Amino acid sequence: MKQVTYTITENTPLTADVYRMALSGDTGAITAPGQFINIALDGLFLRRPISVCDWDESGLTIIYKVVGRGTAQMSEMKPGAALDCLSGLGNGYDVAACPDGTLLVGGGVGVPPLYGLAKRLIAAGKRPSVILGFNTASEIFYDMSFAALGAPVTVTTVDGTAGTRGFVTDAMPKDAKLYVCACGPEPMLKAVYQRASGGQFSFEARMGCGFGACMGCSCQTVAGPKRICKEGPVLRFEEIIW
Repeated sequence: MKQVTYTITENTPLTADVYRMALSGDTGAITAPGQFINIALDGLFLRRPISVCDWDESGLTIIYKVVGRGTAQMSEMKPGAALDCLSGLGNGYDVAACPDGTLLVGGGVGVPPLYGLAKRLIAAGKRPSVILGFNTASEIFYDMSFAALGAPVTVTTVDGTAGTRGFVTDAMPKDAKLYVCACGPEPMLKAVYQRASGGQFSFEARMGCGFGACMGCSCQTVAGPKRICKEGPVLRFEEIIW
C-alpha cells in the first residue's frame, strides 16, 4: 500500500451512470489485476474503494458507477484535479495460476478489473474468453475494448436487448470443466461458482479502512476469517464458503 496523489487526466461517461477516470501518478504499489485504490473525497469521512481497470508505469484507469454521494462527487471532477488515494490495495488475480482458456465472467461494474486481467493473460501467452453481463443494452460498456485485445467476447443482457438473452450463466459452456475468474454481484458469483471447477472470484464488501485494520469486511473461508480488503477481494475457488 502507498499513499499517492493522482492527477485526473480524463473523466468521461461510458453510459448514463458509468464513468471512466484516467489518473496520472505513481503506480508502483499496483502489482496485480483486481487490486483497488481507496479515494479520499471532500466532506466524506470514509474513502471510496474503486477497482483498478488498467495501469502502466505512468498512471491508471478506473471505471465507477454513480450510486451515492461519493461517486456523484467524482463524476463532477475535471481534468487537472488532484485525488488523495491509497494505492495498491488488496489481493488481486494470480495470472500465473490461470490456465490457457481461462473464462473471465464480469457483471456490471464487476467488468473493469477483468480488463486488466485479460491484458496480462494475453501478454503471458494465454488465451482467455470473456462473458460480460448487463441488464439492458444501454448499460453495456468495454465489450469492444476486450475484443480489441483479441479475446472472444460474449455479451448477455437480462432483457435480451443485446447479445444473449439472460444471465452470464446462460452463455457459459455446458458440461465443461471451467477455470473461471469472475467479478460482479454476489448472486452472480454464486451462480458462476456452481458451474465452475476452479478459479478466482473477486468479492465486494463495505469497507472502513480498506487495508485490513478495522476488520469490518471479514468473511468466513475454509481457512478461517479473511478480510475482503486485505486477503481479498480475490479469493480462490477452493477456499470460498457460501
